[in-house]
Amino acid sequence: MYFQASLLDTDEVAQVGVLAGCTQRRELSDGAWVDVRPGWMRGADALFLRLQTDVRWRAEKREMYDSVVDVPRLLSHYGARDDLPDLSLVEAREQLSRHYADELGEPFVTAGLCYYRDGRDSVAWHGDRIGRGRSDDTMVAILSLGAPRRLSLRPRAGGESIGFVVGHGDLLVMGGSCQRTWDHAILKTTRPTGPRISVQFRPAGVL
Repeated sequence: MYFQASLLDTDEVAQVGVLAGCTQRRELSDGAWVDVRPGWMRGADALFLRLQTDVRWRAEKREMYDSVVDVPRLLSHYGARDDLPDLSLVEAREQLSRHYADELGEPFVTAGLCYYRDGRDSVAWHGDRIGRGRSDDTMVAILSLGAPRRLSLRPRAGGESIGFVVGHGDLLVMGGSCQRTWDHAILKTTRPTGPRISVQFRPAGVL
């Protein structure tokens, strides 16, 4: 899997930038919103390569209709008591907790990692509604590393989808009612695309 680094990010040490005054918020319907902070993680490409190699990725299967199929991406999960695989992710989680403290009212504590090896890897339309996101406003913060991919969103009640192309250290935060009232997806693409890792920071009880 060929990874093409960004010509604009040559730092070898991964470090997050500031959030205050740098995020761009887009208000959606029904109390949902999305914040985007392009290039939040400096040294993101070097971090991508470390995570690609060092994380213990696992493949999963799921039942679909009358068969069992491979989940089209690799996964890794770090709970509230687990050590994250890189200190820069600890810094990222702490800064997110500080920046959104007034709106969220609690810290980000878990980190889920997804490894999309190429355009055939994907995640179907869904919301993080297994836990408290089913009934409560919450946030999911996604740090995108590696090749850019389009994160699509569409209202659950029906309507046109929108999308954000994120990669190479970009941050996207879904907040408000977004997990209840909107769905999101990384759709398959036939366009040539390199590998991508997403890191999803969540509060306790949001799955």
